[in-house]
Amino acid sequence: MKLATFRHGGKARIGVVHDGDGKVFDLALAADRAGSQSQAFQSMLDLIDGGDAALDQARRLFDSRSGDADLSHDLAAVALLSPLPEPRQMRDAMSFPTHILQGGRGPAKLAARQKGDMAELARLNAEPLGELPEVYRQVPIYYITNRFSVGGTGSTVKWPKYSKLMDYELELACITKGRGADIDAKAAGNHIFGFTIFNDFSARDAQRIEMAGRLGPSKGKSFDGGNVIGPWIVTPDEIGDPYRLGMKARVNGETRCDTTSEGMLFSFEELIAHISRDETLMPGEFIGSGTVGNGCGLELGWFLEHGDTVELEIEKIGILKNRVERQAA
Repeated sequence: MKLATFRHGGKARIGVVHDGDGKVFDLALAADRAGSQSQAFQSMLDLIDGGDAALDQARRLFDSRSGDADLSHDLAAVALLSPLPEPRQMRDAMSFPTHILQGGRGPAKLAARQKGDMAELARLNAEPLGELPEVYRQVPIYYITNRFSVGGTGSTVKWPKYSKLMDYELELACITKGRGADIDAKAAGNHIFGFTIFNDFSARDAQRIEMAGRLGPSKGKSFDGGNVIGPWIVTPDEIGDPYRLGMKARVNGETRCDTTSEGMLFSFEELIAHISRDETLMPGEFIGSGTVGNGCGLELGWFLEHGDTVELEIEKIGILKNRVERQAA
């Protein structure tokens, strides 16, 4: 199922996206009509907390009631929100080696692009990437970001006033289910509720200063609406193999990245196993894969401008679309 959070009639609701991604089936409304318990359908966290029984109930309701036209809304007539407006935790990893190795070249590529020196840009692009630092293979690297600074598809991301270099990041992400600690990687798939797209908007100039302190990003990542998730969550049965999905990034309709989710240093299952070592993993946590290779402007030396529209697309999930705007000083 594709599960969305949307606003209709002034209230946030959850539903099943269907009809070629053109409609959303209102789960709480359907449960009320069927005379069944609807507590699990009050929010996405309630649905996740309800476990497999709640998901099975959602499937039964959709199968039996999707023919009731008044239980579905045209997506164009509702406001899609982040499918998980307030994750219980947000963690973002560094799982793709190309991104790790290319990130440091961004300033040089930007300088070449600004000078119109295409020969230098070509030289930088052709230069061997070198060896990945061993630490990235020894242990999954991740940071924790602000779980309250979450936006959804269609939202306008306000450029932080303290930044001059705004960037997008193309990431696959999973949402967890079921509480657990010391989870074995072989069983960790049972703790994946579904998959979604993550645009980790980044203030690169602020991040560059912070990272020199060797603690991790803060204001480079945490600003209102900067963590964008969506357009919905897709359950694992519809995804199949999450490590072979096509991934694309477009800015103003121009493709800047066309790749796949192959090559993660650590799978989501391995990330869950590592995160849960002597630590309780909660249902409704968000785990980002980290940026796929060539999936951001930092790697390309090509940052965002006021009014740009960014579209991130992942096969079997959909398109996450946002506009960025500078704020008045």
